[in-house]
Amino acid sequence: MPSLDLHSLRSSEVYGALGTSPEGLSPEETQERLALYGPNRLTEPAKAQPWKRWVGDIIHPMALLLWVAGAIAFAVGHVELGIVIWIVVLVNGAFSFWREYRAEKAIATLNGLLPVYARLMRQGQEVQVPAAEIVPGDVLILAQGDNIPADARLVEAFGLRINNSVLTGEAMAVRKVDDASLQENITDLERPNLVFAGTSVVSGTGRAVVFATGMLTQFGRIANLTQAVKEPPSLLQQNMQRVARIIALFGIGLGVLVFLVGSMQIGLQQGEAFILAIGIVVAVVPEGLAPTVTLTLAMAIQRLAQDGVLVKKLSKVETLGNISVICTDKSGTLTQNQMTVREVWTGGKKWTISGVGYNPEGDFHLSNSSRGRLASTKGLTDVDLSALLSTALLCNNARLNPPSPENPQWTCLGDQTEAALRVMAVKGGVDEATLARQYPRLHELPFDARRKCMSTIHYRENGEMAFVKGAPREVLQLCTHIQVGGETRPLDPETRVEILAANDQYARRALRVLALARRELPPRSGAYTTEKVEQNLTFLGLAAMMDPPRQEVAQAMKSFRSAGIRMVMITGDYGLTAESFARRVGMLNGSTARIVTGADLDQMDDSELKRVLEGEVIFARMAPEHKLRLVDTFQSSGEVVAVIGDGVNDAPALRKADVGIAMGRSGTDVAREAADVVLIKDNFGSVVTAVEEGRAVYANLRKFMTYIFASNVPEIIPFILTALLQIPLALTVTQILAIDLGTDLLPALALGMEKPEPDILLQPPRRKSQPLVDGKLISRAFFWLGGIETVLCYLGFFAVYNTVGGPFEHSLSFLGGSLTREAFTYPAMQTYLLATTVFHTGVVMAQIGNAFACRTEKGRVTRLGWFSNPFLLFGILVEVLVMAAMVYIPPFARIFNHVPLPIGAWVSLLFFAPILFSLEKVRKIAARLAGTLLQKKQQGASI
Repeated sequence: MPSLDLHSLRSSEVYGALGTSPEGLSPEETQERLALYGPNRLTEPAKAQPWKRWVGDIIHPMALLLWVAGAIAFAVGHVELGIVIWIVVLVNGAFSFWREYRAEKAIATLNGLLPVYARLMRQGQEVQVPAAEIVPGDVLILAQGDNIPADARLVEAFGLRINNSVLTGEAMAVRKVDDASLQENITDLERPNLVFAGTSVVSGTGRAVVFATGMLTQFGRIANLTQAVKEPPSLLQQNMQRVARIIALFGIGLGVLVFLVGSMQIGLQQGEAFILAIGIVVAVVPEGLAPTVTLTLAMAIQRLAQDGVLVKKLSKVETLGNISVICTDKSGTLTQNQMTVREVWTGGKKWTISGVGYNPEGDFHLSNSSRGRLASTKGLTDVDLSALLSTALLCNNARLNPPSPENPQWTCLGDQTEAALRVMAVKGGVDEATLARQYPRLHELPFDARRKCMSTIHYRENGEMAFVKGAPREVLQLCTHIQVGGETRPLDPETRVEILAANDQYARRALRVLALARRELPPRSGAYTTEKVEQNLTFLGLAAMMDPPRQEVAQAMKSFRSAGIRMVMITGDYGLTAESFARRVGMLNGSTARIVTGADLDQMDDSELKRVLEGEVIFARMAPEHKLRLVDTFQSSGEVVAVIGDGVNDAPALRKADVGIAMGRSGTDVAREAADVVLIKDNFGSVVTAVEEGRAVYANLRKFMTYIFASNVPEIIPFILTALLQIPLALTVTQILAIDLGTDLLPALALGMEKPEPDILLQPPRRKSQPLVDGKLISRAFFWLGGIETVLCYLGFFAVYNTVGGPFEHSLSFLGGSLTREAFTYPAMQTYLLATTVFHTGVVMAQIGNAFACRTEKGRVTRLGWFSNPFLLFGILVEVLVMAAMVYIPPFARIFNHVPLPIGAWVSLLFFAPILFSLEKVRKIAARLAGTLLQKKQQGASI
């Protein structure tokens, strides 16, 4: 049933509108409505079966290319080669499946948040039923601590306050009433007579008639939004798909060209031409790229986990480094979600209080403006302060929970505002047990939205005493006296003005202010009523409190600004409070910032919203749909958006964002499951670490891609030259696989483990359109580094023939990797084996110099330190040992068609690494000089 106009009806009219009565529904009506509306639970979306995901991982463009290559190898009789190629595809598919497999738990977690049982009225009897059996028309019975299982309209409310933070993100409990709500231009969530599934009762009691269950509730609507948001491919996935398409097209085109030229122009047999084409495809496809990318991202995730950052999806690691806009919630994300009294005004004196959160440790200090009137004191040496603290503790229903093994922090049970007052009293040295014995509670007049205050009545030796707290202006109107210096004196107009001025000063600083007062009651006659109790009060003072920012937030804001990342606050809190907080933590740069509310956003079209986003802006009173729209608008403008949140109301935006980041301890289960990244320790500063690691991963991906692509050139060129020039093939298919999946793997992985460079957070985020593999990388890898390797290796290859002097015979029967004595005459075969061994070893030795050269793109390698990456040194050692094993261990030598190398060959090959490294060093120096000259030229032009 829709809420429609339920909020505008009187309580007595609600029953009729929903077809029920104060006694509740009958069993027959319950069953009928349960059949009509279904169980009160959230539906789960259908999930893709694991085998379908795995199939998708082995039919992408590069995999299809290798499948076809393996099939051709089988068709022309090279069974072993076909098997090897297909095994490579399956292994890479297994890695990809492990990387991308992610269980969809958000909806299940939403179900887990709903209460299991609820108290109802059924046929005039109070009963407890499973939450799933609740139907529209049921009458809920609400009390302090209850979770609300469905959306409902209040028909009774006594001091009822509801925690709506899971839906709105607002930390303060909301006052609820049963009166008709006729106000226009407000959302259902803001209606004072509606309560919603997933929220909880902080204090008071009430009754409400259910009008929506399951997916029709506000809670279900958010679940549906979360489910409806389709997760787009990450930037890394887009880049890898682009690289795969380019490599596939290049490999097919080159393979077809070689086949046509070989079979039609040169006169090769079609089988031989096919094998050459297969060799081209295998050489073009970097078989080790997928597992190297996967393992590099996995190790980055492990490093982040050690810093308290849990990344749930590998591809999101690289996206972290590309973030250009961070949209963050305030309550519980930038704040500690623990209200804290910071200042007190009492007896004309202003006090400041140290400490944060619910930890009852801190001191009281007089502010500078009060020192002339009273000497500096600490604790309860001031009678006015003592009276205020005692009132704060007595007129209070909250409880403090000390740290425990399950939760190492102080927590509260009850309203956060009352918890803050209790902490303040304990900091001041008030003994709760002694005070409770001196003033046992007799009665409570709960908070009411009309009165905006709360009173408790306590017994004392000479009668009864009322202690009152509430909104400053309302409490002040009830006061006729004020306590100053321990004496009670009449409250004159000048003092009222001074109190209101202090209240306004606190309010302008975004502090929440409560007034406290007390009264000695006359002998009681009749019941306690607000009219009898809340009059002729003695004003005691003001308590100004705030939800303190997390200690690491201000420094994180500086780091984000240096990194060129824009911070935008999107909160359910009030605008002025949000703006003041944003300035306090350094989020805003300018002197002015526009405050846009949810209602304002509804009136804007997309073009107007984009203009608003160009300046500094605070978004306040935002609903989940608003957050979702803001993220989408940022993304449509080319920004890479991260959303940081902790509540259910943040879940859709977390899913929509390029990177969703949730708090681990204070965040809801739904937020954690919808997010890609979870801050395990709730340390906001960990986001800086995550961005730094993400940028380092992007740089490292480029490093090892350059390293891998460079070795592709000496793998491809031999097949082209063999097809065109009829010279012996310098590198076989099995030798190519030995490089890509053997010797290259560990050094490439080590390059992916390079630490972030010192200035990585001083650079702006790269453009979203900037590809991972761009023209600079390709030209450097293929034309420069790969070209150097090819030239060096062919020099070694032809040097063997020049030195040994053997016949330069040619045959293609070895192309599949199996060489027989019949392919050559014996001297020619020995010479050829030695030449291919030198070529293969030359690629490996040149790759050692390439590994060191790829540690930086432009900077000096010496700045990083030769031994700063021990994994690279270990990888190179393993690379040399593996190559030696393939040369000198007979079984491996037979598989890879190698013969032992003489000492003279090794002496020459050892120079390959320093030659390549030195030539690359010269290029880097030239690039830096060119960059410096260009910068000076641009500066001169600007002057």
